[in-house]
Amino acid sequence: MLPDADDLPELLLDLAVPHEDINELVALRRTVAGDPGVLGLLAECAEELLRDPAETGRTPDLEERFASPPAALGGAFAVFVFLAALPHTLALHRERGIPSEISRRTLADLGRNMAVHRRRHGTAGVQARRWLVRHFRGELYQLGRLQFERARLGQRSASAIRAAGLDAAPGTPCLNLHIPDFHGPLTPSACDRSLELAREFFALHFPEEHLVAALCHSWLLDPQLKRYLPAESNIIRFQGRFRVAREDTEPADTEPVQFVFGDPDLPLAELPRRTSVERAVGDHLRAGGHWYIGHGWFPLGMDDSGSGRGFPLRG
Repeated sequence: MLPDADDLPELLLDLAVPHEDINELVALRRTVAGDPGVLGLLAECAEELLRDPAETGRTPDLEERFASPPAALGGAFAVFVFLAALPHTLALHRERGIPSEISRRTLADLGRNMAVHRRRHGTAGVQARRWLVRHFRGELYQLGRLQFERARLGQRSASAIRAAGLDAAPGTPCLNLHIPDFHGPLTPSACDRSLELAREFFALHFPEEHLVAALCHSWLLDPQLKRYLPAESNIIRFQGRFRVAREDTEPADTEPVQFVFGDPDLPLAELPRRTSVERAVGDHLRAGGHWYIGHGWFPLGMDDSGSGRGFPLRG
């Protein structure tokens, strides 16, 4: 279940784990391997993570188990759970004919999240453990600038899409679109390329899933950003790809603070104003405003011109 100690450094580097975490994880491997209770918990977590991988929309919640190992492991236990699942994840990818470079780029999100954890806490660990379960279950793939998660429509999204004239019921296969950090600007050309890659990828590797729509749930879709950013900005042009699925009334102020400034707990008075996005996020909050998660969608059956290409490309 655990990788051999001699193989572990190269394996971690393949997953884009920060170099400063490598020696600590190799040393912690001895703690994991020498404790039958930790090994048993590791096996339980890996089994639950990998249960029914074809059943999209069933991401298991392992947070309580991730947090229960001995304190000596700190936040690193989740890393070993993902390492235990890795051979099964790669086997699933091979069964689907997924190229190895897509597997590598997808699973490198482990390293990205470990970099965030070290930047924020100064130790080895995984910042968004539940989020990465999707990657190792074969539900989410990095395809160019964007990530695409195999999912199913919920009640509210299905209602909005059905009202637009599409055959959409709760449980219908769809894609959830995500915007990873540390991956360059969100330019229209990069998004166009990513969407085209996704169209080809899912038709080839998951042909049985007849995808009706792509959805995005992000603060980047908050329409208030139009007050602060020019129409030609990458974010506003990204918003233009989507139709509104629904509106939230519950503020989500920590979301933009976390993703723009790296720490959701930063005091408002200390938020920098170096870029237009930083000024927009901070100034809006300092003025007493709130930010909200936007919910958008676009059809996958054909683009807005009716050409049947599968995605509305806006380059």
